[in-house]
Order: sequence, then C-alpha cells, then structure tokens
Amino acid sequence: MQLFDQKLENAFRKALITWYLEEKRDLPWRKTSNPYHIWVSEVMLQQTRVETVIPYYERFIEKFPTLADLAGAKEEDVLKLWEGLGYYSRARNLQAGVKEVVTEYESRIPANRKDISKLKGVGPYTAGAVLSIAFGVPEHAVDGNVMRVLSRILLIEEDIAIPRTRKIFEEVVMKLIDKEDPSSFNQGLMELGATICTPRPRCLLCPVRDFCTAFHEGRQEELPVKSKKMKMKTVPLLSIAIRNTEGKWLLAQRPSKGLLANMWEFPNVENDGGDIQEIVKANVGITIGSLTSLIDFKHVFSHLTWDITGYMAVTDQEAPEGFRFFTPEEVEALPKAVPVQKIWDEAKKSVVF
Repeated sequence: MQLFDQKLENAFRKALITWYLEEKRDLPWRKTSNPYHIWVSEVMLQQTRVETVIPYYERFIEKFPTLADLAGAKEEDVLKLWEGLGYYSRARNLQAGVKEVVTEYESRIPANRKDISKLKGVGPYTAGAVLSIAFGVPEHAVDGNVMRVLSRILLIEEDIAIPRTRKIFEEVVMKLIDKEDPSSFNQGLMELGATICTPRPRCLLCPVRDFCTAFHEGRQEELPVKSKKMKMKTVPLLSIAIRNTEGKWLLAQRPSKGLLANMWEFPNVENDGGDIQEIVKANVGITIGSLTSLIDFKHVFSHLTWDITGYMAVTDQEAPEGFRFFTPEEVEALPKAVPVQKIWDEAKKSVVF
C-alpha cells in the first residue's frame, strides 16, 4: 500500500468532493446538520438499505423530533416505531445513549471522539460520522463501503473481515481526509461505495478512477479481500397463532436481553418433527385444537436462520405462565419483529374480527 503524494492527494479530494456535491442522492438526513437527527440516521443505516430506512427515519423524527422526546419515550413505543427495521438492539442502545446525553451532557451531543464514544451504542464509525457530518470535525468514519473503495484505490490487500484491519483504513482516512470539508469527504467515500464502487464496480462511471491502483492493474474485482464467514446455523421453528373463545390472541414478551429483546411473539417453539399439539402442550403449557396452516418462510439473522412453519389454532384454556391474551387491536399495537408480523398478517386473513 502506498499513499499519494501531496499533489495527488489534493486532486483526489477535489475529484471526490466535486462529484459528491453534484451527484449525491437526495436523502432526508442530508438536509439537516442536527447531530441528533444524523445520529438517528446513522444508527438506522447500519445493516439496512437506504431505501428501507427513509420512511422509518421520517416517521421516527416526526414522533421523536428532539433528544428529550426520545429520552422520555416508553421503550415499547420506540420498538413499535422500529418494527420491521430489524436489529432491535440498535433502537434500545440509541435511546439509552440519548438518555445519557440528556442527563450527563445537558442535552448536547459531545463534539469530540472521546466523549461521544462513551455513549451507549456509539462505535467508531457512528462517532466519526456524526462528528464529521454534523460538527465538521475531520474524523474517520470507516464502514464496509469505505473499506471497499480504499482497498481498491490504494490496493490494500489485508482481510477486511479481521477486526484489526479496520485500523489500517482509519489511519488512511485520517491522512486523506479534507480538513475543510470532512463531511463531504466522508460522505463522498460512502456514496461512492454505495453507488459506483460496489461489489461489482462500475469503473467507467467512477470520478476517481484515475487514482485507482486496482483499476489500473485490472484487479478491482479481487478487492477487498474478505474471508468467508462460518456456516450459518438453521433452526426449524413452529410459530402458532393461538386464539381463545373470546377472540383474543396469545403472545409472550421475549427476554430483555438477547435476540429480539422485549419484542412480542406468538408461541414459538423448536420443531423436532413430532406431533405439533404435543410439542405446544409440552413447551407452552396449553392444549390447542386442530391446526390451520398459515405460512412457511425463512428469516435470516446475521448469525442464524429461522426456518419457520406458521399455524393458527384455537384453545379454550387460560393463558399459561409467561403469556397473555390480547385483543386484535392490542396485538396491532404491540412491537413485533418481522417473523411475527408475517404470521399475524396471515392469521388476520383467516379470521373475521
């Protein structure tokens, strides 16, 4: 790896920023310098496509326009607004971090890396993004897009799947970053990686192609180097939407820690291939009548896949320990993850309320 000389560095910055300012996508969080709003957008954009985030961001800011609004909100209301966006720990950590700003920093988001990094859920990337975009501080904001772009520009061949490799890219960004306009520089790298320097690069459209070592050596599709993840575990699950004779539905709240924490779900048990009524009785503690098939689908997390078979059933029993019955209106209002929402949507089609 070799960085540019000073003249080429300046030319690279100018070409990147000029292109970004002329061609950047029209996104709602780019119309504000409010550090809280930018923080929200950066958290939502983690592991999520821009097109998906836009309506969630707009609804979230409308509901919680200030730090105080989010800090004082019920977690259930925050999760409900996050429903369908996934990775729900992001929402809980965001609210926790905002509460810290309100109580410990007099409702002013810190404008330096040391303090902002102390906030719950704020990692190196989010810290750098908020500092550079909202405050104009020349700080690195290295995500997957940035590593892909710079690995090609500078022919960096270290494995980006190894955590320590990120340090290399952070140091490179701090060397290259435009001190006058760090916001446009960082967002330019992100935008380039998202729209042109993609996994299958569109090099003929690239504004910094002349500076790209990998392009000149014909190696752009070899980079970045990224070792493969371990094989993902698949868990077969039964999800049963159980309704009582009063037309109420049985749900439980997941634990406050771990996967989909505090979200609500129908009885959800591992499918061992046995009799479903017996599985439900043994694992949920309730007897159900005949089953109606609803939907089969897979739901993929970062580390495992749920292979879900969804059914609907009726019971005349009381709610077992850990569960509650809810009216259809109450079910609608509960924060539910995507798999539960899919089951619920199918159940609603099968029942006249």
